[in-house]
Amino acid sequence: MNPLNCIAVDDEPLALGLVAAFIEKTPFLQLAGKFSSAVEALDVIHQQQVDIVFLDIQMPDLTGIELARVIEKAGPGAPRIIFTTAFNQYALDGFRVDALDYLLKPFNYEEFLRAASKAKTYVELVRKAAQTAAPIETKDEYLFLKVEYQLVRIAYDDILYMEGLKDYVKVHLKSDTKPVLSLTSLKALEEKLPVSRFMRIHRSFIVNLDQIGAVTRNSIQIGNTTIPVSDQYKEIFSQFLSKWM
Repeated sequence: MNPLNCIAVDDEPLALGLVAAFIEKTPFLQLAGKFSSAVEALDVIHQQQVDIVFLDIQMPDLTGIELARVIEKAGPGAPRIIFTTAFNQYALDGFRVDALDYLLKPFNYEEFLRAASKAKTYVELVRKAAQTAAPIETKDEYLFLKVEYQLVRIAYDDILYMEGLKDYVKVHLKSDTKPVLSLTSLKALEEKLPVSRFMRIHRSFIVNLDQIGAVTRNSIQIGNTTIPVSDQYKEIFSQFLSKWM
């Protein structure tokens, strides 16, 4: 794998120099630039391929969180964020913008390397998923899901149903009594899943059609769990139900 193209962004010269030095010291990272302003960094991100941004949070003009939100809107292929900050109260904000990791200043090279290695693993998984996207879509075998700071591969056959919460989705599995928790939305997952195998039957539930054990006109049964069918999805569910009757 080619080195990850990285930039460092921090308005404190000493902190910026340290992160840049750590990047240059790491064999699988490549320093593409260092910036004291998030606005300057944004110009570079638009002009060239950047894999990882080591980003301070408290900066003038544009904060690290604000820059991360702009980057997030770029969609697939956008660089991933590792926050570097002296303030731990921003950890939740960092998680909400899908940051890969959160380094609390002052941090040493060992801590930096741990975060960088996590980024390397993540990028490798994403690239591998992209390379095999067509076969996976055709065979309908796997879903790649962001769980904490990892990209986890989950077999479609292992999914019982998915339950939407406020900011998360619980993926209930056959192989584990403990559901997988991911910071995403049911809508986002619905767009990724094959319609031949999964159906949304409620604002809060997507079910694996192969796992349905029993049905009524208003609910389905998967194992010991009864899941209601909401009015919004009754028409499409009725078409499915006709195959059972």
